Amino acid sequence: MNTKAPNAAQKQAPVTADGKFELLLFRLGESAGTKHSELFGINVFKVREIVVAPQITAIVNAPKFAVGLANVRGQLIPVIDLPGIAGCSPVTHTGIVLVTEFARTTQAFLVDEVVEIIQMEWKHLLAADSAHAGMVSGVARIDGDTPNSRLAQILDVEQILRDVLPGQHGPEFTESEVPEVRLPQGTRILFADDSHVARVLVEKSMQSMQVDFISVKNGKEAWERLLAMHAEAVAEGKKARDKVALVLTDLEMPEMDGFTLTRNIKQDARFSGISVIIYSSLTGSASEGHANAVGADAYVAKFEPQELAESIRATVARRS
Repeated sequence: MNTKAPNAAQKQAPVTADGKFELLLFRLGESAGTKHSELFGINVFKVREIVVAPQITAIVNAPKFAVGLANVRGQLIPVIDLPGIAGCSPVTHTGIVLVTEFARTTQAFLVDEVVEIIQMEWKHLLAADSAHAGMVSGVARIDGDTPNSRLAQILDVEQILRDVLPGQHGPEFTESEVPEVRLPQGTRILFADDSHVARVLVEKSMQSMQVDFISVKNGKEAWERLLAMHAEAVAEGKKARDKVALVLTDLEMPEMDGFTLTRNIKQDARFSGISVIIYSSLTGSASEGHANAVGADAYVAKFEPQELAESIRATVARRS
């Protein structure tokens, strides 16, 4: 198997106008203590290509589950043992590798079997409960609202990479490296991301910027919080923008994605004057173009705290 995905310029945006996205389904093998081989999923937009595992060169003193480096099309790429992380025993032993690109990095994940690519709606992606937190960020109802719908666990690749390769993903930084940002008096930033590690990193950045913020886990929670803040503002004879300086949102989130959240904000007169910055690991012209189409004021790639601070400062300065 050697399936090369379209390049970034050819790929469709990661979510369509009707709120759908494509999910690559795969298996990691039998779960520990059971004979079940559960389904897992990853956004197709993050996958560059699918290949039979090339020769892997082990690295001395490599972190656990970092099995080594592979030469893929002339590029040395770290390979991560996904079945090992999940506690699964491969069944097919075909050694399939998913080469992924996001957050300006490239890495490969070993999997046991690639199943299919499906299109589904964000509303059928549910947040993972606390028992599945860590490796999994959500659970997809593959067959929608039908009874006994098949389920697929959506990997929190940001958390996985942070755990396996901490020095290369989610950079550490000191407060002096992230400049202070001044928000309009009485306002705060509303931030939405379903990845725990992403929230922690952004919260640290916000603290370094010395700004007030509210952190939520998905677009639906952000929208509900905005509605509540609007009601509070009206009760005080104010507008929502008097309480919210801007909204910072990820793209891939359960129940409501970042594009839908942005569109809702920009099309609702109650939130006139509230800027939206999309903060995502899905970099590329297609994502940024679609962000512009739904009215986003800026698009920033994860995980660059200094770039984020500069984008927030510039966006706040443009408030009318």
